[in-house]
Parts: sequence; C-alpha cells; structure tokens
Amino acid sequence: QLQLVESGGGLVQPGGSLRLSCVASGRTLDNHGIGWFRQAPGKEREIISCMSSSGRSTNYADSVQGRFTISRDNAKNTMYLQMNSLKPKETGVYYCAAEYLGGCARSISIASFNYWGQGTQVTVSS
Repeated sequence: QLQLVESGGGLVQPGGSLRLSCVASGRTLDNHGIGWFRQAPGKEREIISCMSSSGRSTNYADSVQGRFTISRDNAKNTMYLQMNSLKPKETGVYYCAAEYLGGCARSISIASFNYWGQGTQVTVSS
C-alpha cells in the first residue's frame, strides 16, 4: 500500500511562488504515474498536472502551463509541484496522487488514481 503525505502549502502573495512536496512511503514511487490536483472552495477537484510512470509524458492544465512544473525524485521517493506567478483564484487544497504504472493522457482524471495524499492548503492573497 502506498501512502502519500503533502507539505509546502501556505499563504503567498499574488505573483509569488511555492513548491509543494509529496513524500511516498510503503512502496517505491518510481513505477507509479503521479499527479497533482486542486480543489478550490465550493468546487470540484481538478487536475493540475501529471507525469507518467516512465517520466516521459507530462501534461498541464491550460491555466497553469508555463508557470507550474511537476517533477519527481525517485531516490527520495518524492514528487514536487513548483508553482510560480500564483494567482488568487488558485487558492485551494492541493492533493498529490499516484497510480501503479499510471499514464498521463490529457483525459486523465480523479478516477485514474488510487492513492491520494491528505491535501495541503495553498492560499494566494495579499
């Protein structure tokens, strides 16, 4: 069983940056597809970015393309989401997710992942 724990959330001013981390335990992360999701207040959870288990495929939501970067360090069993030029509308709870031998198609969704972290709050406000 894979367990995921996020960290790195907090309060940041508009235009600022944060790096979220998600540490995996129980199993190695290197054979899992990974993803980051966001759930804004009163809204459904939505995909932000994903990376396939091979690492060869990544995708981003149009709204974050060019500002956010997903990455992984298999030696540390950790995935990351670097977020730059943050906007107030990007406030929400951010979740990491993983799926054994998972891919990263544009159609990827919540249903594509079986393992989830507990979420970390990101608040973008002045």
